[in-house]
Amino acid sequence: MKVQVASAAGLLLASQALAAPRLVHEVRDVKTAAAIVAEVAPATVDCAAGGECVTADVIGPLLVSAMQQYGIYNPAQMAGIIALTAFESVEYTFKHNVSPGRPGQGTSNMQMFNFNLKYAQSIPELADKVAGVGEDAPDDKKNEILALVNDNKYNFGSGPWFFSTQCGPDVQEALKAGDDAGFAAYMGCVGVTVDPKRQSYWDAARKAFGLM
Repeated sequence: MKVQVASAAGLLLASQALAAPRLVHEVRDVKTAAAIVAEVAPATVDCAAGGECVTADVIGPLLVSAMQQYGIYNPAQMAGIIALTAFESVEYTFKHNVSPGRPGQGTSNMQMFNFNLKYAQSIPELADKVAGVGEDAPDDKKNEILALVNDNKYNFGSGPWFFSTQCGPDVQEALKAGDDAGFAAYMGCVGVTVDPKRQSYWDAARKAFGLM
């Protein structure tokens, strides 16, 4: 395994990566989680674009927590999730769908409302607030629920949540390989195909994790 893989994975989820004895001696210049995010999404360095942008130094620790919460420790899986969310949110500049402006669609994963509702229902602190709400909720209610999960505390957990709960074991296993076929399977779970722009984020994420 490349030094960079051990370093990146070790920083993002140190307790898992460094638990493997054969990796410990390979760790050299350890990247911070913020540095990984900044490599994949350069706009997060200073958020010059404004909007709802969140900087890499804020995103990094939140992603660490979310990956741990949803049991995601494989570097290729982490890279895939970061690649997807960086693309969907325009490098974490937006938390809601801007064009065409679908009510209730958003988070860093840019999920449709039905998934944001499921996500909110899965969070103990939010479950009571969304009790009785259905997928046919009026637009104002959809946006109200989006606002709940758009809090940074939950916003960066949407990608790991979706991957771990909405994608099957076959897709999760495929992404572990860190190859294009695995990423295509993941995008298929999301409901999209891999175009050049998505591929560029996938490549950037793999490079950040030392996977290519």
